Amino acid sequence: MENRKKVAFYTLGCKLNFSETSTIARNFTTEGFDRVDFEEAADIYVINTCSVTENADKQFKQIVKKALKKNDKAFIAAVGCYAQLKPEELVAVDGVDLVLGATEKFKITDYLHDLTKNDLGEVHSCEIEEADFYVGSYSIGDRTRAFLKVQDGCDYKCTYCTIPLARGISRSDTMESVLKNAKEISEQNIKEIVLTGVNIGDYGKGEFGNKKHEHTFLELVKALDQVAGIERLRISSIEPNLLKNETIDFVSKSRTFVPHFHIPLQSGSNEILKKMKRRYMRELYTERVNKIREVMPDACIGVDVIVGFPGETEELFLETFNFLNELNISYLHVFTYSERDNTEAVLMANPVAMNVRHKRSKMLRGLSVKKRRAFYESQLGKTKTVLFESDNREGYIQGFTENYVKVKTPWNPELVNTLHQIELTKIDDDGMVRMNFIEQPIFS
Repeated sequence: MENRKKVAFYTLGCKLNFSETSTIARNFTTEGFDRVDFEEAADIYVINTCSVTENADKQFKQIVKKALKKNDKAFIAAVGCYAQLKPEELVAVDGVDLVLGATEKFKITDYLHDLTKNDLGEVHSCEIEEADFYVGSYSIGDRTRAFLKVQDGCDYKCTYCTIPLARGISRSDTMESVLKNAKEISEQNIKEIVLTGVNIGDYGKGEFGNKKHEHTFLELVKALDQVAGIERLRISSIEPNLLKNETIDFVSKSRTFVPHFHIPLQSGSNEILKKMKRRYMRELYTERVNKIREVMPDACIGVDVIVGFPGETEELFLETFNFLNELNISYLHVFTYSERDNTEAVLMANPVAMNVRHKRSKMLRGLSVKKRRAFYESQLGKTKTVLFESDNREGYIQGFTENYVKVKTPWNPELVNTLHQIELTKIDDDGMVRMNFIEQPIFS
């Protein structure tokens, strides 16, 4: 009987990476490999890398060491954004056998005919201009929700960002393919789909290999709302200039789209936004938040923000802090600016001292705690629907409401991947919300 090889995966970074890892894993299964958990001994370990932050780069070496502890003869392959940007750095890491760039990663099994470890690993990495075709992806089987990739790449030229260098030009999946993938996900008894991509508001560009828009993001949202079997659809990060009022209005009345938006801001200072080459000013951002609050008062609104960008004086940072403090948002994702090779920002004057960056990051993280607490308090006593997750965390099962309030109740395995109407009752010391079932759950 043939000895089937075991493969394990580790994903760094964003929801888009998770969707692609899952698709790559299904390709391995089709080719006759057995997938195992990364904590187990495997013949091949595939690490899907990220290069958005400096920390993601540093994590890579630790993950390689972890894999080799499980099996010191294992074949180690690296794919993803870091693999495209700095393949020579990755292949120089002790134990790495194969590094694949942006166009090669979906063909990884073609490179695995010989799993013998060598002193020098191989690199197969394209010029990023060659990354002009689209590979559809979605995650399934790992979570109670699925990440559905609808778009890849970016045509924006933000001065701090390496993603266009790592993923290429903006391009979209066809409407037909997105709807097909959504239907496949719904047939797996997955209750929630999260739309993901690099710049999903740009959906429709490059749909059939050309630069014009065949469809708009709003048309995609309307079409997905009609797919049978999907309980919830959630929009992941979307640029404020691409989140149109028509989309906000549609979500507010939608059958399946939930009242949760994650909208990158990056800075609350117009001066810094211009230096970043963002495509909006803070006034437009305020308009978007106010529009959401007008039609969905209970919506959850998350914000990305970068601290310590070159030229960010104390006065300009306080502009950001005060802007966010006064804005009716729900939480922050705070990123400390880190210099990235081959970006405009790395050459800019007046870099901010690292200790100052960390101090500002700490201030905004504290503000985020305050904002989330205020948002949760505003939801107490209200009736919401929760989707329960699959982990037993210290005797509790957790889940998220449609508007992204994190709740918990004593562990019951029968609740996993089920939706229930609940009343939000009180906030515990751990920041999660206790709940009561509106009616006792009935299981078949």
